[in-house]
Amino acid sequence: MDEHGDEKRVPEPPDAGNRPRIGVDEWVARSGERITGRPGWTGQLARALDRVPPAARLAVVVGLTALVPFLTDNDYIVRVAVNTVLFGLLALGLNIVVGYAGLLDLGYIAFYGFGAYAYAVLSSEQFGLHWPTELAIPVVVIASALLGLVLGLPSRRLLGDYLAIVTLFFAQIFVVLTTNADRITLPWNDSPTDFTGGPNGIAGIDPMKLFGIQFGSTQSYLWLSLAVFTLVIVGLHLLNESRTGRAWRALREDPLAAELMSIPVNRLKLLAFMFGAATAGLTGTIFAAVQLGVFPQNFDLPLLITLYAMVILGGVGSLPGVVIGAIVISVSLELLRDPDNARLLFYGAILLGLLAFMRPWTRLAAVAAGTIVFGVVAYQLADWIRPAWVSGSIDGGRLASLLEGWVVHPEYPTRFGNIGFVLLITAVIALSQLRGLARTLVAIPTLYLAVFVWENRLVFQPSVTRILLLGALLIVLMNARPQGLLGTSRVEIV
Repeated sequence: MDEHGDEKRVPEPPDAGNRPRIGVDEWVARSGERITGRPGWTGQLARALDRVPPAARLAVVVGLTALVPFLTDNDYIVRVAVNTVLFGLLALGLNIVVGYAGLLDLGYIAFYGFGAYAYAVLSSEQFGLHWPTELAIPVVVIASALLGLVLGLPSRRLLGDYLAIVTLFFAQIFVVLTTNADRITLPWNDSPTDFTGGPNGIAGIDPMKLFGIQFGSTQSYLWLSLAVFTLVIVGLHLLNESRTGRAWRALREDPLAAELMSIPVNRLKLLAFMFGAATAGLTGTIFAAVQLGVFPQNFDLPLLITLYAMVILGGVGSLPGVVIGAIVISVSLELLRDPDNARLLFYGAILLGLLAFMRPWTRLAAVAAGTIVFGVVAYQLADWIRPAWVSGSIDGGRLASLLEGWVVHPEYPTRFGNIGFVLLITAVIALSQLRGLARTLVAIPTLYLAVFVWENRLVFQPSVTRILLLGALLIVLMNARPQGLLGTSRVEIV
């Protein structure tokens, strides 16, 4: 206190503005400052989106998707829209376990399969049950939640890699059971019982009928899945804003600290598994009804990888981000089925990547010019050494014709494509370790190798290409933006 009775203020050190404040989340405290100070069109876009309420964003997405049947009479496009909505539902359920509670669940896809098979058993000739949809769906959802509770019990004492191994084992058990549970001999029955149809699955599933409304066409299932999607995402938004949602986030950030703060950690883990499993089981019922059949190969490991890619791409823990990730990846995977569309997507992704990460512009221009010259020289050199190395033709549209005379394309490209793929991986690893001028120089043959491998090996093998591109996308994203498109960075003081 000074002589006038006022409290004396201790002068702050010169670097006080750069020091972390005790009890204050600096990332949250400076969010407005970051958005306001972001220059250019990205800052304007971020501020504009921030002013749009979540309900309006949801209405736009759902409304535009619901108009798809009116914009086209192509049943394939409508089915892609249905699959995209189902992917969005699955990603939302996985986001509960991974994004909210921070639990690495690799058995999530088994709940999806369980819901599909359970609905197939209750609504087909497999056992002649043909339950009404109003009864079958609640039973399947409750049973899926109980199965999630059973799987969640080991999570009380397991974290990280150990939990991932246990849940992955559960997913593999499900695939084995559905493949071989067509000849189970029960104690009270001498002849084997067919539960799952084995490798042939269960076909002839009854179409859904809810409250007198018959769902038989692809368009009707699109609107049904959109209605379910809306209910689920609204429910998860409210859940995320509740005490349970805040407790899940505390569990995700630091389980030990959450337990010391008297948060029921074990109960929250079980709840996360149950909510995620219930969402997956609900999605499985719609999938079974749309497909009119379920098969073991529908629930294999590539689907799990795809779902994780959606969640990671959009941003773990972000509802809008997860939905965007599901839309981007689902549509991209469908485009990759057609070689011409795949080419546009591939070269467009390369161009965007170069524009986003290659700085300054003079370096980008040098790499582009160097790649063109490198391709011309490589083609002429291959033609001079052995003309058979350039005797193949690149099938495709106008974009493929532009590559003639530049990309080396042998008559039998498989062997050369495999060799190029190994060289490409080596070049990418080297590129990640180099800096400065060396990195710029290595980028030129790396880009050409990428084009060579794509045209000679990958473009006509979509099943392999889809997984490889997903992996490449995740690697690039984790290096450029580890929190995903709309996720929040974690700031740790070391």
